[in-house]
Amino acid sequence: MKSGPEGNALLAALPQPAKQRLFPLLQEVMLPLGMEIYAPGEVENSVYFPIDCIISLLYVTADGHSAEISVVGREGVLGVPVFLGGGSTTSDAIVQSAGRAYRLSAAEVKREFDTDTAMRMLLLRYTQSLITQMAQTAVCNRHHTILQQLARWLLLSMDRLPSDELIMTQELIANMLGVRREGVTEAAGKLQKLGVIHYVRGHIKVLDRQKLETLSCECYRVVKDESDRLTAYIQKS
Repeated sequence: MKSGPEGNALLAALPQPAKQRLFPLLQEVMLPLGMEIYAPGEVENSVYFPIDCIISLLYVTADGHSAEISVVGREGVLGVPVFLGGGSTTSDAIVQSAGRAYRLSAAEVKREFDTDTAMRMLLLRYTQSLITQMAQTAVCNRHHTILQQLARWLLLSMDRLPSDELIMTQELIANMLGVRREGVTEAAGKLQKLGVIHYVRGHIKVLDRQKLETLSCECYRVVKDESDRLTAYIQKS
């Protein structure tokens, strides 16, 4: 994995002139597990480019139930409303896996988005990929089993981490998926019995990724294919 800002795929794909303008303005920050970066309706004054952390976008209902809408890692950026003009969202942004990110002010992002075509195209392509993930998550939560949802969620998380291990309690996973904790316990137990994962005290290690992909529904592949399409575009730029 690349170090510094180029550990993020979008920052790494920027043309050299844009890197020279933006990289000195980036601030490296450590994001601890569970940190709330944005609250619903809050004006987003900065965007975050993750390096080795994962951030979840969650919607919390009036009665306290929650469900994950999407995840953002080193492939993307947190703060899409900043450059799309909305300024805020109705969802929470919570750190799902602790790590580093680079923060950039909203003003700088908007300036680059408005004046630099390459930056604008990268951010819009990423936004399309994020919308695909959100739509597929909604379909998955409505039509697929908890085991399939858990498999999809684990695969998406692992795609955004530099290792095959994740620190996450079953209660937090249940909150992400919007299901009961007992359902996650049963699904995780099945995956462990099948030798797909090893789970102990909040530490999850994927042992057989190929089998995990087999047990997942088509939703993971749809999201992965769109992400790969974005990556192909980035590599050509």
